[in-house]
Amino acid sequence: MALVSGAAVAETLQGALAKAYNNNSSLNSARAGVRVTDEGVAIAKSGYRPTVSGNASGSYVSQAGTALTAGSFGITISQTLFDGFRTKNGIKAAESQVFAAREGLRNTEQNILFDAVAAYMDVIRDRQIAGLRKKNVAFLQEQLRSAQARFDVGEGTRTDVAQADAGRAAAIAQSSAADASAKSSAAVYRQIVGEDPKNLKPGAPASKLLPKSLNDALALGGEQHPAIKASEHAVDANVFGVKVAEGALLP
Repeated sequence: MALVSGAAVAETLQGALAKAYNNNSSLNSARAGVRVTDEGVAIAKSGYRPTVSGNASGSYVSQAGTALTAGSFGITISQTLFDGFRTKNGIKAAESQVFAAREGLRNTEQNILFDAVAAYMDVIRDRQIAGLRKKNVAFLQEQLRSAQARFDVGEGTRTDVAQADAGRAAAIAQSSAADASAKSSAAVYRQIVGEDPKNLKPGAPASKLLPKSLNDALALGGEQHPAIKASEHAVDANVFGVKVAEGALLP
């Protein structure tokens, strides 16, 4: 059976997106925030439940060899019959907050995955540029060697050598900058995806997934964009919050 090393296996864009979806710390934090918001519904429903309180007291008195002991305890159970619909509206407000948090999570997911795609393509681009810069340095190094050889046999001038050397130095600086850009892109990739980029496979064009026209894209975004829907649910939560406050005026 043939064995293939991990470095020889190309990483696909879909694989990088899956890793970002599972490993990204910002995304995991947003998921935890949604779970915290979910608990608000249970807290709001507690307004329908009875309240139980208890108390106990005791005393001990000793006089002329006689000991007297006394004690008392009690339990009180109270149940609200009508609270001006405050509990009902509070539950609806909590549910709207949950819906807003879930849409906010979807928005975070879209942003993280978009950043992952950008980081993926940036690594490929910067690595290609760095490779071309290195080839350019090798080419100009050969140009400098040729200019020096022509000068040594009297067919060139010192100016030709100096110009060739200046071009080589500029190419070395450009190559160093390209290497720095490639390392920076790799660091961003690791931050988003959760691991270092290895052998990345070029991604396929996404033109087939785009809407047919700009108007279609705007309409689709207005209807389905999670940030817009999260804002709508937040408005609903605030409306129910106002009703909760108004309930205090009812008997």
